[in-house]
Amino acid sequence: MKERIHSIDIVRGLIMIIMTLDHTRDFLHFPGPSPLDMQTTTVILFFTRWITHFCAPTFVFLGGVSAYLAGQRRTKKELSIFLLKRGAWLILSDMLIISLLFSFDLQYHMVILEVLWATGFGMIILALLLRAPIQVIATVAVIIIFGHNLLDYMQLPQTGVAGGLTKLFLSAKGAFIPLSTGRAIIVLYAVLPWTGALLLGYTFGSVYKNGYDAKKRQRILRLTGISAIVLFVVLRLINHYGDPSPWAIQRNTAHTILSFINATKQSPSLLFFLMTLGPVMVLLSFTEKAGNRLAEFCRVYGNVPYFYFIVHLSIIRLLNMILVLISGLPIKSDGSPIVWQVQGFGIPLREVYLFWIGVVSLLYFPCRRYGNYKRTHSQWWLSYV
Repeated sequence: MKERIHSIDIVRGLIMIIMTLDHTRDFLHFPGPSPLDMQTTTVILFFTRWITHFCAPTFVFLGGVSAYLAGQRRTKKELSIFLLKRGAWLILSDMLIISLLFSFDLQYHMVILEVLWATGFGMIILALLLRAPIQVIATVAVIIIFGHNLLDYMQLPQTGVAGGLTKLFLSAKGAFIPLSTGRAIIVLYAVLPWTGALLLGYTFGSVYKNGYDAKKRQRILRLTGISAIVLFVVLRLINHYGDPSPWAIQRNTAHTILSFINATKQSPSLLFFLMTLGPVMVLLSFTEKAGNRLAEFCRVYGNVPYFYFIVHLSIIRLLNMILVLISGLPIKSDGSPIVWQVQGFGIPLREVYLFWIGVVSLLYFPCRRYGNYKRTHSQWWLSYV
């Protein structure tokens, strides 16, 4: 039977549950201005979107930790080959599965590159760096995370081949890359900044290796996490480096606070990573001995992240279609290539929360059963699903 580190699965499971809220809102809530738009948002709508900011960086960071742990039972060469295959599979998953769920276009006129693409390409980069000492990998991670906002002060190419590569690897904000007449790529996650989070996770994987002192690991995670939170507050107050969107005084205190914590996700800024990964590291330090019902509940989903990711999106997409049919609206896209919606469709936010709870609950037993199967079986494909 395979042994797993419970604290990692607990935190990852919690993040997967929170992620479901964002996807439920994406597919079922009324379309409109961004929930992060200070001029139009409400506190509850902002929080519904903002809390899910923790999902992608945690998912990628823990992917790096898992890569290190996978290397504990493989040679460097074996781990490198595994990461290359795993990375390619994640990229294909975004291109073929996620793009189809978003667009319902079997001809793939629009290919969407999301978090699986960025994570997968990050794994390929990590595979190429494995021969280097872990200190070098850690240095590369820190340089990327702390230095990539220097790109905000540069004139990067936006057209042609160079522009396409810039959007794919350096900076993407829903970037549109035309391929030919009627075909294009939409890049939501640029590779380089997210690779920094994955490499950082791989570095921190070393504190989870067999025989490492648990109390020392908890101290390292707690100190690093608190330091990241403090640095976020300091840099945000200075308001000059680390995020391309400075905060500003708003119409009331609540919205001013929202502006302060509204760090840029696409492409992820230094402050975004500090704001999200800092609390996650602190949480990891406190969940090592967690054994309550909530922890066990979260761990079920954290055991099977890829399985849950694909299945929960499919269910929400199906719910989207069912509710559209019930509403009597014609099945016709509003033209958005990122999240397919029907003109005039949407449900109130309170109902979005109910559907979120329903989707999470529905998947509890399938995830638990599949997690148990993975722990007791060793077929090669289980490492990819």
